[in-house]
Amino acid sequence: MPVPLLDLKLQYATIRDEVLRVTSEVYDSQYFILGKRVDDFERDFAAYCHSRYAVGVSSGTDALLIALMVLSVGPGDEVIVPAYSFFATAGVVDRLGAIPVFADVALDDYNIDPAKIEALITPATKAIMPVHLYGQCAAMDEINRIAAKHKLPVIEDAAQAVGAEYDGRRAGVLGTMAAFSFFPSKNLGAFGDAGAVTCEDEATYERLIDFRVHGMRPKYYHRYVGGNFRIDALQAAILHVKLAHLDSWAEGRRRNAAAYAELFADTALGDRVILPRELPRRRHVYNQYVIRFTDGGDTRDRVMSHLKSVAIGCDIYYPLTLPQQECFKDNLSAGGQFPSSDLAAAQTLAIPVFPELTKDQMAEVVREIGKALN
Repeated sequence: MPVPLLDLKLQYATIRDEVLRVTSEVYDSQYFILGKRVDDFERDFAAYCHSRYAVGVSSGTDALLIALMVLSVGPGDEVIVPAYSFFATAGVVDRLGAIPVFADVALDDYNIDPAKIEALITPATKAIMPVHLYGQCAAMDEINRIAAKHKLPVIEDAAQAVGAEYDGRRAGVLGTMAAFSFFPSKNLGAFGDAGAVTCEDEATYERLIDFRVHGMRPKYYHRYVGGNFRIDALQAAILHVKLAHLDSWAEGRRRNAAAYAELFADTALGDRVILPRELPRRRHVYNQYVIRFTDGGDTRDRVMSHLKSVAIGCDIYYPLTLPQQECFKDNLSAGGQFPSSDLAAAQTLAIPVFPELTKDQMAEVVREIGKALN
């Protein structure tokens, strides 16, 4: 049976009437930029993250960018980032003229390895930016201890981790600021690009508000050079509807992850397929369900080719590490050794985990993976 990697139409069918109602109200108001819809969403999103403040912005990438701008990161500064992540994690650093400094990840969660961070800190280091990859928080206690020792801010790249928890605290309150993406495929997805930044400090919040509108306050008076990072009222209205359903969708993903563990346990694949696991003291929300093939060679690519041939959706997140990207070929840090990141890029594959997935569909996915390997 065909199994898509993600089917947003199934989700939309359950909230269609609510979404059409609120978007119709926005159309009738003809108020599309900031305003009450944005204020309401920011208030409730902050509450969801257990954060004091949230600022809606135009995308997850812009959420990272504005957070760095508020910290005055600029030319010659260094920001420590994982070597394995979506491009924006390092791209926003470089865009400001700063230098992304790459640290290897740990293979148990694909997040930055805290043991690799401290040796990379120099007088030019301006921030540490861990990523909560695939929906599981990084080891924030160790990261924050290192940051505090060196008096460095921590920006959580929580683009894939809305609702994830570390020691009962949600992504969004585990660092100085946190950046979220609401790209349509995310657990909390807009109908286009959107994002948010959370923080606890009032002065930081006020700077975020200003930087979102070209550093302007009051109108046409600019204290800073910010950007046009505003979230649309339409996207805020849609996200506000979806926010009420987020926990039930996350539990659906967690339920499916548990079902996969049972299905794979019934196969003879053993340790040839490494499943994602929820580490102690964490709540994994499975934005992606990423498995790793340990046979080496072209095993991952062979499995992916087979799955696609039988109409089972899958994808590689990410086929290259950040240091391997051509645009970073002159980055001195990119010449380092990143063995775990290299393995992650060469051996991992994302398979369907969206909450509406059925047990029969998951069984089909596992069965076809077994065929490809045997």
